Amino acid sequence: MGRKSQRKNATMFDSDDDTSSVSSSSTMPSERVLNPGMDEVTVHKDALLDQSLDALYEKRSSTREQALASIVDAFNSDLQYEFVEKKFATLLHQCLHCTKKGSTKETALASHVIGLLALTVGLGDQSQEILEESVTPLSQALKSGREILKITSILECLAVITFVGGNDPEQTERSMQIIWQMIHPKLGSNVVATKPSPAVISAVVSSWAFLLTTVDRWTLGPKIFQETVTYLSTLLEKDDRSVRIAAGEALAVIYELGTLEKFAAEVKGSANGSVKEGSVSQEALMHMHGLKAKVTKQVRELSAEAGGKGSAKKDLNTQRNLFKDLVEFLEDGYAPETSTKVGGDYLQTSTWYQMIQLNYLKHFLGGGFIKHMQENEFLHDVFSFTPKKIGGGKLSNDEKRLFKSPNSALNKARTQFLAKQRMLAKNMNVGHYAATAMMEEE
Repeated sequence: MGRKSQRKNATMFDSDDDTSSVSSSSTMPSERVLNPGMDEVTVHKDALLDQSLDALYEKRSSTREQALASIVDAFNSDLQYEFVEKKFATLLHQCLHCTKKGSTKETALASHVIGLLALTVGLGDQSQEILEESVTPLSQALKSGREILKITSILECLAVITFVGGNDPEQTERSMQIIWQMIHPKLGSNVVATKPSPAVISAVVSSWAFLLTTVDRWTLGPKIFQETVTYLSTLLEKDDRSVRIAAGEALAVIYELGTLEKFAAEVKGSANGSVKEGSVSQEALMHMHGLKAKVTKQVRELSAEAGGKGSAKKDLNTQRNLFKDLVEFLEDGYAPETSTKVGGDYLQTSTWYQMIQLNYLKHFLGGGFIKHMQENEFLHDVFSFTPKKIGGGKLSNDEKRLFKSPNSALNKARTQFLAKQRMLAKNMNVGHYAATAMMEEE
């Protein structure tokens, strides 16, 4: 579609007539004869996506915003494999351009499209390209932004594209540092610290914890462990309930990683004469256990809160349930089990890291959650979820080549991802059993 048609296409976003014509025209006799399936509707939707992409070149910000909103709707309502295969690079770079020059709303929408694009392509070279191409402009946009919507949208985008495309621990740690610096900036001579809003703090902690679910317990050193737990403990005292909930979930992931048990093993090893460089001292370990006792006390109080703190009353039950589960985990080592209805199936979780991954992606996908959980193979692998086959849709030959071939980049990446997931689950179990053993010894 040439540049000459862009102005014409842009005007389509000012009217709902074309959208309504899709549903009405699909009942016409001539279309039923020519097209017993939904090919015409599919072609129409593809054309709308092409027009939306062209509209991102328009100078008027409101036109680009409408186009981005249309793309979000399209990616939420269906898995846009064929469109992504043809227009992947163009869509990515236009969205990145929107985050640099656009309004707050445009930046938020463009960030969301980039995240949806990563979830659609799944594992492989394209998701790694999204991460590497996006991390610098998104980081710069974070530094230049002051609006809450802009900041939280970029944070969520960075977390999602790192979750999908961050194959190396260094990539994940880089994104986690960028996210964390929004509430703990590295101040230079010309930088003035600004107090982040509760919404930004909550988004930072939630996004950081979401990525923490993908690392192993060897990542957190004793210094970072103590500083992070101490800071999250202070957040449990904040008035804003969303901040307290985010802090509680982050603490759950930290303790589920089994990092404290790893430090205890190091101290025990040094007592037996096998001292390693950077090993934890007995004094430091005692301080960490003291921190855990403090956190457990705070969590127990929040699990029985009467509702005096925080203005969002609807979150009170969420907070109580979360912290009741966290008390049980900190004291007895049992993670909560959840069951989420997805169409005619139920998606089960039995660890904190699975539950937090699910909640984060459910929030990010919004209305597209069910569709993606039913049809997105990347999410099937993440949650070991196999839904019942619905509809009768078939993959095109190109889609089969891209997504089903054993030699495809996606399947090779999937094999590596599943191996990583199994290792992470093994580490979680090691942490749980080590904690149980320590409690029995005490």
